[in-house]
Amino acid sequence: MSFDTVLIVGLYVACELIANTTAGKPVALPGGITVPAAVFIYALTFTLIDLVNDRLGKQGARYVVYAAFLTNLLLAAYIQFAIWLPPAPFYGEEAQAAFAGVLGSTWRIVTASLSAYLVSTLIDVQVFAWWRERIGRYRWARVLASNAVSTLIDSAVFITIAFLGVMPVLPLIAGQYLLKMIVTVVSIPLIYAVKVRRSQAADQGVA
Repeated sequence: MSFDTVLIVGLYVACELIANTTAGKPVALPGGITVPAAVFIYALTFTLIDLVNDRLGKQGARYVVYAAFLTNLLLAAYIQFAIWLPPAPFYGEEAQAAFAGVLGSTWRIVTASLSAYLVSTLIDVQVFAWWRERIGRYRWARVLASNAVSTLIDSAVFITIAFLGVMPVLPLIAGQYLLKMIVTVVSIPLIYAVKVRRSQAADQGVA
């Protein structure tokens, strides 16, 4: 495996972990849109997994998705373990409460995040591979197509599980989906900065 492939996989997993760590802060955007701070870097992961798909193929991309899911699960579990551990006497109750408030999440949010990630990313891998196998050309179009489907599913699954019955879900889904697609469009040049695996390029053809 080449260095740039390892780098892409590493960036993908890092972005997933950063997104889960920063998701607790809501951000107010123009137009009355409220989104988690993580939405910007998380939206980038859909383009990154498309790059992984180009380098390692559909099955390789699935393995990376499963590995990232396990790292996210480990992160969530270890954060809860760290919160549960008794703090040192000099740390203080206020610092302990702040630590738990910043890093801790309810199990409903954790379940929503992990479920949305696994379902939407596996669909992204499938749609991207389908376009490559059936149409072949226009890398930018298959990134847009796969991300258009997967980011909608991701937003719908996460918002529904996390906030149904608590907040109006449709405006939240629409706001997150719009932002994720903007990030997708902005990130499209990234796919041309990384070469496709030679055997795959020869078999499928790329534009």
